[in-house]
Amino acid sequence: MKSQARIANTVIPVLIVLSSGLLVSAQQPKQQRPRRVTTDEPQASANSSPAAKTDEVDEGDVVRVETQLVSVPAVVTNSAGRPVTGLRADNFLLFENGQQQKITNFATTEAPFEIALLLDTSGSTRADVDLIRQAATAFISALRPGDRVAIVAFNTARNGQTTAAKVELLSRLTDDRKRLRDAIANLGTSNGTPFYDALGTIADEVFSEPERDELRGRRAVVALTDGVDSTSESDFQTARLKLSRRGVATYFIEVNTEDFVEDRLLKDCQDDGRLSLSAKQLDRYRRTFFPRMRPEDYPDFCQMGQFERMQISRDLYNVARREMDILAKGNGGRNFHAASLQDARAAFAQVATEIGTQYSLGYYPIDKARDGKFRTIRVELQGTPKAQVRAREGYVAPKS
Repeated sequence: MKSQARIANTVIPVLIVLSSGLLVSAQQPKQQRPRRVTTDEPQASANSSPAAKTDEVDEGDVVRVETQLVSVPAVVTNSAGRPVTGLRADNFLLFENGQQQKITNFATTEAPFEIALLLDTSGSTRADVDLIRQAATAFISALRPGDRVAIVAFNTARNGQTTAAKVELLSRLTDDRKRLRDAIANLGTSNGTPFYDALGTIADEVFSEPERDELRGRRAVVALTDGVDSTSESDFQTARLKLSRRGVATYFIEVNTEDFVEDRLLKDCQDDGRLSLSAKQLDRYRRTFFPRMRPEDYPDFCQMGQFERMQISRDLYNVARREMDILAKGNGGRNFHAASLQDARAAFAQVATEIGTQYSLGYYPIDKARDGKFRTIRVELQGTPKAQVRAREGYVAPKS
């Protein structure tokens, strides 16, 4: 990646991934709790026993209860693209497979958020660790009271003569700004990008506890990344399922590192400035594009010609873009594109605005069938002329 400008001090509750995945080597004092709208479901009754509590269903999730709460994050903008705040539950109409549903849970834009902030200094960003620290510290300092943040990072683990990239949880969810700043100061560097493993860690460790009532549907992941994993033990589908089960809205700001990486992939293996495709990437490529081929049909990186290296790199980038689109649309987020970190400043501002003005809707599906089928979700507005809404597109129903 070419030289990078200092990222603006923008109010952004985010998870940030600054990666080159192909490498191997303004206060709002009022906090309103989500409002439970009247419901006919027995689990919503004030006299319900603890055993009758409902679970949330997110895309790909399977739970063993009779009734499941489906969470739907939604962002409303006017004709100029600016966020619309101050709406009520009765401003929204919610449909599943074309059938209108009753909105039973509603959180306004003033409710707090839980945020995972992942800082990746692998690849071409390793020379800019200080810039990343400064940007992350600015994010932390600008968050609203009540917002809690966890710091997750990549680092290099040493085992004798070998090294490997690993995921580190530097700080669990907290609103202690000093503790978060100290965690950022301890940011290390990595010689690989375990991107899928990091997303899994966020689901398993950062968001492992059930959501509190005031945070229902108020968890966000925002990644600044090229999206190309190089060293994970996990895979995309596992990371996708874990995040979906936790009800996490996912945003991506895609930074273009492709030219930087491709230029170094074409260098001779004896060149100190070259990059290489990892064994895990080559195996993932084979399983994705040529599943009938044997692992031994793919030699190590240095035995490949330049054209083959370039083609594999481009295919892996295309896969990463599709995966980011799937996560963003499925979980109610959005995918932004940035040619460089300098261009990402505007995208960061948009993400910060969206997260700070996101509504959270919830409903119990009328269709109780446990058929494992995908169900579409559509949200409409009423009483808000010329406003537009963007929301989660659907989920997979549980299967008995």
